Amino acid sequence: MSSTSMHGGTLPAHLRSAARDAGNADHSNIAPGEIAVGVVIGRASEYFDFFVYAIASVLVFPSVFFPFEQRLEGTLYAFTIFSFAFIARPFGTVAFMAIQRRFSRELKLMLALLLLGASTAGIAFLPTYAHLGSAAIVLLAILRIGQGIALGGSWDGLPSLLALSAPKRRRGWYAMLGQLGAPVGFIVAAGLFWFLLSALSSADFLEWGWRYPFYVAFAINVVALFARLRLVSTDEYARLLDERELEPTNALKMVCSQGRNVLIGALAALASYALFHLVTVFPLSWITLYSSRSISDFLAIQMIGAALAAAGVVASGLIADRFGRRTTLGTLAALIALFSGVVPMLMDGGDLGQTVFILVGFALLGLSYGQASGAVTANFLRKYRYTGAALTSDLAWLVGAGFAPLVALGLSAHFGLAYVGLYLLSGAVGSLAALSLNRALEIRD
Repeated sequence: MSSTSMHGGTLPAHLRSAARDAGNADHSNIAPGEIAVGVVIGRASEYFDFFVYAIASVLVFPSVFFPFEQRLEGTLYAFTIFSFAFIARPFGTVAFMAIQRRFSRELKLMLALLLLGASTAGIAFLPTYAHLGSAAIVLLAILRIGQGIALGGSWDGLPSLLALSAPKRRRGWYAMLGQLGAPVGFIVAAGLFWFLLSALSSADFLEWGWRYPFYVAFAINVVALFARLRLVSTDEYARLLDERELEPTNALKMVCSQGRNVLIGALAALASYALFHLVTVFPLSWITLYSSRSISDFLAIQMIGAALAAAGVVASGLIADRFGRRTTLGTLAALIALFSGVVPMLMDGGDLGQTVFILVGFALLGLSYGQASGAVTANFLRKYRYTGAALTSDLAWLVGAGFAPLVALGLSAHFGLAYVGLYLLSGAVGSLAALSLNRALEIRD
């Protein structure tokens, strides 16, 4: 940290200005690696919370909140509530950016912290249907919406700052760093549930054990958001964000000016987002409903797959810097399209087929998702990047992943696994179509 920052509170304004000007040669730029730390902290905590809720939607919520329904219908209801956060997230982004424009970035993040913590802790302490009846379901839905609004409000601009600050020939490498949060978050969340399922009886797990991961998610979110708050409130980061014009703009004006970029950015990574839930949440629900395979053993296979995804995310940075992000995303979308054709055979192929599906699916996910953030933030004018990147990410999650578990399970249960393959194929086609319209994707990050 610069001396200006360290002593800014004790120096008069004109001396602080002079000291800042004198130090510009050494401190005007923060290393991209330092920015990446904030990005990784924020994304890892977000994904952990995300997967805790997703796994609970399969293993817990059908039994404790929808015991009056058959397991399939209960899971579909749980997935419906799961989607509420993705619907609410853009509204949270717009509302909290208005707070930032009116007050400050620090206040916005603090309020997001309080809302996210209250929502997650609320789920941990929520009475079940047996104790509260239908009101328990209503409260679960409200708390899930609260999580979505808070996640929209927690956008700090660091991913965009990282994209703008990364060396031109290493943008693929720095773009993938934040994406590592997805496999890391899944491994930790799945590991917690694996341990609880292995150590507790079914009765104890459904009575109180499932609440423990939400306690952990609450603690991690508090620590992570305070770390990000401390980071973005420093003089160095505030100056760098201002220099890059990373400030919120009116959402309606941004959409009117940059609507094409919002749409293309959301669709360019659609294959990755569609695959995201088809190798994490959906197969877990399908195994729970239609297979006698041990759930804890299947979670262990998924954790191995997530480790492959992490390796794929890292590799994607090297590949994108060598061949270009657009080429990388296009090639992976084509491979995902091919993979969609074998989804029915593998998922209906017993333990071996399901294991192959998980491992290959996670590997493809890592390679493609590693560069998805580049597609989200590409091509915006600097004055619109802060708001545009946030809303484009929200839209990509909503269209590509928000309803994926619900749609995939509903299609497979009523029409067969072949329709899950068609669903994934549609995402790959959407990505290829968007990339064909976006020739400038690898020119500007």
